[in-house]
Amino acid sequence: MDENIKNTDNSPDESNESGFIIGEDFNFDEPDEEIPQKGRRKKKKNSVVKNIIWIVSIIVISVAIAFGIIYVGADYMGIGFGRGENCVIEVEQGATTAQIAEKLKECGAVKCPLVFRIYARLQGYDSQFKYGVYTFNNEAGYGMISDMLMTDGAKAETVTVTIPEGTGINDYTKNVNGENVTVSGIATLLENAGVCSKADFYSALDSYSLNSELLSSADSEKTYYTLEGYLFPETYDFYSYDSKECAALAVEKMIKETENRITDEMYARAEELGYSINEILTMASIVQMEAGKSTDEMANVAGVFYNRLNSESFSTLGSSPTCYYGDSFKYDDGRYNTYNIKGLPPGPLCSPGIDAIKAALYPQSSDYYYFVTDSSGNFYYHKTSSEQQTTINRLQQGNQWIYEYFE
Repeated sequence: MDENIKNTDNSPDESNESGFIIGEDFNFDEPDEEIPQKGRRKKKKNSVVKNIIWIVSIIVISVAIAFGIIYVGADYMGIGFGRGENCVIEVEQGATTAQIAEKLKECGAVKCPLVFRIYARLQGYDSQFKYGVYTFNNEAGYGMISDMLMTDGAKAETVTVTIPEGTGINDYTKNVNGENVTVSGIATLLENAGVCSKADFYSALDSYSLNSELLSSADSEKTYYTLEGYLFPETYDFYSYDSKECAALAVEKMIKETENRITDEMYARAEELGYSINEILTMASIVQMEAGKSTDEMANVAGVFYNRLNSESFSTLGSSPTCYYGDSFKYDDGRYNTYNIKGLPPGPLCSPGIDAIKAALYPQSSDYYYFVTDSSGNFYYHKTSSEQQTTINRLQQGNQWIYEYFE
């Protein structure tokens, strides 16, 4: 090869001492993008808002915790929150600490039943509480309440008392075929059984709270006894320890039993009929006193009285028991007498049983406006007064007629 031929290779000279190659080991750093002034202000504003929210949250939580501690502490010591009254509770045999704590809350002795349960558990008291009747001053602290529950229990003896269906609060007397028949009232039954005196029972009736769905429609102004008809007829075990305490417990027990028997469906049915519970119980009490123990006839009897209420031909209901109910009150002005007043009386006349209540809610549909019974308890229904009188004449001739009259 000709030595004079020039080398045309463009590669760098190997003898280049610097070893510099364009594009290698040579970088241009991009300058940081400057945050606009407006963005910085917004970011700073958000940070301030977050800090304020955190501070407010901490203050609210701190106040809530402080209030909770004060509230629980006051409950523990039995101070504040409108305290200062006595309350009565019944602790049944076998009641758990949870059940006792709820009763204490209901009567106002404690405000925090869960805290009381924790206290009793930590102190080892919960297995030592005794059954019985207790009167607590709701200024008592957890310690005093626990001491009473451990030392004052099992004092109350119980007595069994049956409140028959159709029993009123007062005694009442009716004249049947020339003979006076006196029906003992609830007050007399309780006094005779040693539960409480009549005076204490009446006082317990007057002081009972009407703040419940059952009692919301009770007429406290026009009735002689607001709770008449709301004391469920049943066989009870009542305490007979202290008259005033046991009177209050007896009233509460009978009211609670009625509340347990009146279902949501019954409330809905009363509303469907366009009547209040007070009116339903009033009708049920009339049905109870008219039908007696003939439960199979109660729906038919209720149907007759509803027909009269809804008929323009009848100016009054015309139920005889409504007459002698009023006679049991010396100051009676005739407000219950359905031979004189229009519509239903202002309230029930007695404690109706569940069958009578159901009959008032679900009366038998018929065309009857009259009925009469014989001495054997048979019922006869009629559309007209002439048909009714014909049956009465026949029963009188056969000595099967029962009649009531009033002085």
